[in-house]
Amino acid sequence: MGEAVEGKCPPLDVITIGRASVDLYGQQIGSRLEDIASFAKSVGGCPANISVGTARLGLRSALLTRVGDEQMGRFIREQLRREGVSVDGLKTDKDRLTALVLLSVESEGVSPMIFYRSDCADMALAEEDIDEAFIASARSVVVTGTHFSRPNSDAAQRKAIRLMKARGGKVVFDIDYRPNLWGLAGHAEGFERYVKSDRVSAQLKTVLPDCDLIVGTEEEIMIASGADDCLSALKTIRALSSATIVLKRGAKGCIVYDGPISDDLEDGIVGKGFPIEIYNVLGAGDAFMSGFLRGWLGGESFATAATWANACGAFAVSRLLCAPEYPTFEELQFFLKHGSKHLALRKDEAINHIHWATTRRRDIPSLMALACDHRVQLEDVAARVGADVSRIPDFKVLTVKAAAKVAAGRDGYGMLIDEKYGRDAMFEFARHPFAWLGRPVELPGSRPLRFEFSQDIGSQLTEWPVDHCIKCLCFYHPDDPEALKVEQQQKLRALFEAARKVGRELLVEIIAGKHGKLDDTTIPRALEELYALGIKPDWWKLEPQASAGAWAKIEQVIVKNDPWCRGVVLL
Repeated sequence: MGEAVEGKCPPLDVITIGRASVDLYGQQIGSRLEDIASFAKSVGGCPANISVGTARLGLRSALLTRVGDEQMGRFIREQLRREGVSVDGLKTDKDRLTALVLLSVESEGVSPMIFYRSDCADMALAEEDIDEAFIASARSVVVTGTHFSRPNSDAAQRKAIRLMKARGGKVVFDIDYRPNLWGLAGHAEGFERYVKSDRVSAQLKTVLPDCDLIVGTEEEIMIASGADDCLSALKTIRALSSATIVLKRGAKGCIVYDGPISDDLEDGIVGKGFPIEIYNVLGAGDAFMSGFLRGWLGGESFATAATWANACGAFAVSRLLCAPEYPTFEELQFFLKHGSKHLALRKDEAINHIHWATTRRRDIPSLMALACDHRVQLEDVAARVGADVSRIPDFKVLTVKAAAKVAAGRDGYGMLIDEKYGRDAMFEFARHPFAWLGRPVELPGSRPLRFEFSQDIGSQLTEWPVDHCIKCLCFYHPDDPEALKVEQQQKLRALFEAARKVGRELLVEIIAGKHGKLDDTTIPRALEELYALGIKPDWWKLEPQASAGAWAKIEQVIVKNDPWCRGVVLL
């Protein structure tokens, strides 16, 4: 059985120790790493991934390691905070750089990768970084194989093990074997999974007796034991340790061994895998560990923990990145209950929506935004008073400064700023701690809807900062002629798909009153039609309604179709 919480619960469920890097994933699938043209950035490294994965599943996690005193180190720290991971154990190394990893998906099961880790920050982890009080704040620690490859980081992890065992906590060992990080393969062989080494085996075998849970692939089980086949490896580990052993078997799932090892490899608790298209295998093991820990530390049965682990691994192999793609607990439970008709989970819109809505960058329970995205209106004012339109950008910068004074650093304040005249204003906006920025993409006054600058909206959005929200005004009435409705619906659907593709939030503003009757059913019907097309914006922006009944109907439509909607912005 898993480890249920008993008595007074420490503040943390798990502390993970070891690698923390910035992963740069090639976005062109089927390309050699040499041919990659653009990269997606994310937090990486086995323990960093596990800290994020467990936090998303509801565990209170922390990462203990070092990062550099530079932009990539700050990115890791900030992203972990956004994920709900404690950074109390994250040390800043002023002398070393944060590790980087470059990766690509060349073909199924083949993902070339280069580790940029020469004298990197996380490998400088030392005993003095292991604080007794911090270790005592958790129920368990996860130590990882790579950090036993250097004397200083080895000593740090062993100190954490001693402290955790002294207080009766649990020690988890993710074997995490990367041969080239032990000096057994060249720089270009980052994807190499197994090189036999008596030196590595001798080192890892000394860790086994102190563990309560040991997790690894067949290759990792063999390197940790020094044996040449999986069954012999399991028996060797069992002779050294009474720990629960979890054997990861990829698409076949896993086997949990909680007692003696028989001569039958299948003689354990078998967790079956899920039939999923393999898109990228990197990071799947860390997702697996996250799911298993959620069950094991939560007091679930080994069978349940194995199921959750295999499902989390399935999510990871079906998506491109590592930690950003791991499921939240809501997403995991939806998948286990409903399954998916898609072998490629990244193509399942229902699951993708839950993933998106439960991993947003920040919570904004209330929003007060000053609209300064006017274009035609300010051009008209300039013409009326005889002023040059070149003064409009300066006006917008002043507007941002004024809004910042009113907001005074308080949460929940934001602005709407356009790109045509507001570029400098957006630069000024970035200097202040606002909660939200909306940017219009519609051509002012267009009906049918047209985008400003270019109809290739996806290409435009790639240039936007990740925390800018797309705002699109559409003059849409449910009683419009069918041809007009279809054209506008297609435009909004294309925008929604582009927003999700590039990871930007979307606000859709619907104005119906200028082109037809506005009664208690008008806006509810409009929203229902758009929801029926799978358009689920993060925000709606709506015109004032004539009655409380209209708002009640609007609420019913939103709650029925998208309970994760952030809400309605009122003009």
